[in-house]
Amino acid sequence: MNFPVLKKASYILVNAPDMVIHNGTTQTSERQTNPNSEYLKVLKDHLRPFDEVVAYAPNQTYIGNLTPEQLSEMPRPWFGKNVENADRFGKFGEIMPQDEFCGLMKICDVFDLVILEENFANSVKEKLAKHPLIADKAEKVVGEGIEKIEGLVNNVGAEGLYEKGKLVGCVRRAHEMDPNLSAHYMLENLAVKASGVLAGMHLVNNLDIPINEIEYIIECSEEAIGDMNQRGGGNIAKSIGEVVGLTGATGADMRGFCAGPSHSLITAASLVKSGIYKNVLVIAGGATAKLGMNGRDHIKKNMPVLEDCLGGFAVLVSQNDGVSPILRTDVIGRHTIGHGASPQAVLEALVLDPLISNGIKITEVNKFAPEMQTPDITEPAGAGDVPTQNYKMIGALAVKKGQLERKELPNFVKEHGYPGFAPTQGHIPSGVPIVGHGIDHIKNGILDNFMIIGKGSLFLGRMTNLFDGVSILVEKNTGIVEENSGISKDEVKSMVADAMKDFAAFLAKDME
Repeated sequence: MNFPVLKKASYILVNAPDMVIHNGTTQTSERQTNPNSEYLKVLKDHLRPFDEVVAYAPNQTYIGNLTPEQLSEMPRPWFGKNVENADRFGKFGEIMPQDEFCGLMKICDVFDLVILEENFANSVKEKLAKHPLIADKAEKVVGEGIEKIEGLVNNVGAEGLYEKGKLVGCVRRAHEMDPNLSAHYMLENLAVKASGVLAGMHLVNNLDIPINEIEYIIECSEEAIGDMNQRGGGNIAKSIGEVVGLTGATGADMRGFCAGPSHSLITAASLVKSGIYKNVLVIAGGATAKLGMNGRDHIKKNMPVLEDCLGGFAVLVSQNDGVSPILRTDVIGRHTIGHGASPQAVLEALVLDPLISNGIKITEVNKFAPEMQTPDITEPAGAGDVPTQNYKMIGALAVKKGQLERKELPNFVKEHGYPGFAPTQGHIPSGVPIVGHGIDHIKNGILDNFMIIGKGSLFLGRMTNLFDGVSILVEKNTGIVEENSGISKDEVKSMVADAMKDFAAFLAKDME
C-alpha cells in the first residue's frame, strides 16, 4: 500500500515581550478589571531579554539546534541556564525578535492596517534587508509620523505596537462598526498570519520540489477571520500562501482547538493518498491571546514570564518518495462522540484501540507525542508536567493489557516519551512538535516510528461538553513505492475496442 509521507517540517518562535503586556488575554483582562494591579506593575521586570529567549534550551530544541534527547539530559528547571553558543537560526526555523516581527506584519498587511513610526520602520527595514528569507520584501516596511499613530491609538481605537515600552506603531480597525474587524482582532489575525508566513518561508527554503507543486494549504491555528456576516469564514490559509509565493495552491482553514493540527495532518494525508493533491501544506501561526497566560503564577514564584513567544510550524505532506517517513492512514485513533471524557477513555481511543486493531503493541511504538508543553511553564501554574502525565497513562494502559510489567513503568516514560519543549500556544504543543525531529530520527535510524496525538477541549466554545482527539502513527519508509494501480488510457482504448468487437460479433451472430 502506498502511504503519504512527511516530507519536511519547519518551526518558528517570535519573542514578543511587549505583546505579552498589551495583547495577552491574562494581562488585558487584568488591566480592565484592576488597572492598578501589582501584577501589572512588576510584569515588565519579569520579561526576558531576547538573548535569554534564544538561549533557553526548550526553544533551541523547538527550532532544531538541540535534540529532545539532549534536552532530557539537562537538569531542570531549564530557565536561567543559557545554552552556550545558542543561535537564533536553527535547523527547522528561527526565533525572531519583536521589532522584526512588526516589520513582517507590515509586509503581510494588504489593507494598510499596520502603521509603523518612521524611524522604527527604517531601523526594521535595515534589519530585514539582511534576513536570508525576507530581504526581497523589506522595502514594503515604510513608516509614518508618530502623531498619526498616537491619534489613532488615543482617539480611534487602534491597537498600539510597542518596543521596549515605547509606542512605535499601531494596527487600526478595518471597519468603523463591525466588531469582528476591530483593531484587536486585526492585530490577532495579522500576528497569526505573519508568524504562519515565517514558518512557511522556512519550509519552502531549499525544498527539493518546486513550490508551485504545493497544491493545497490547511491552516490550523485557533483564530477565526471574518466579518459580521460570516464570523470565522476564513481564509488564513490562502493569505499565508499568497505571501510565501505558493501560486499553485488553494486551501482552507481547519479548526479543532488544540487538536486542529492533528486533524489537519490526517486530512492532508487523506487528500494525498486519494490522489486529489500531490503535496499538501499544513501550517499554523501563533496566538497573541495566550502570551503570558500563566504569568501570575510565574511571577509569584519569582520566575521570568516564560510564555513570551508566539509559535508557528509548517509540515509538508507529499506522495510517497521512498525515503521520507510514512503516515499510516490505516492506524488512526479517534475520540468519538460516544467515548467518555476521562483521561483513560481518551487515551484508550487515541492510542490503545488503533494499535490493537492493527496488531501493534504500545511498547512497539518508539515515541509518543501528546501535549508537548514545556513543564517549566505548566508546573508553576499547577498543571504539572503534562507530557510525562500522558506517558504514565499510556504506560499504565500497556500494563493493563499485559504488554508491560508494572515495574517497567518508570522506564517506559523515559524510553517512549520526550520532554515537553513547545510553548503553551494551544494548538502548537499538541503532537506536532515531534515531526521535525521525528523525520530526522527515522531517516538516521534512531527511530522506527512515532505516534502523533492531538487533543482538544471542545467545551471551551460553550457549544458542547465534549472532549476531542485524533492520532496517527508514523513509520520508517520501506523504500518501496508501488506503481500506480490504475488503468492507462491505452489500456482503456484497447478494452473498449475489444468490447466493440465482441458486441459486433454478437450482433452478427444474432442476425444469422
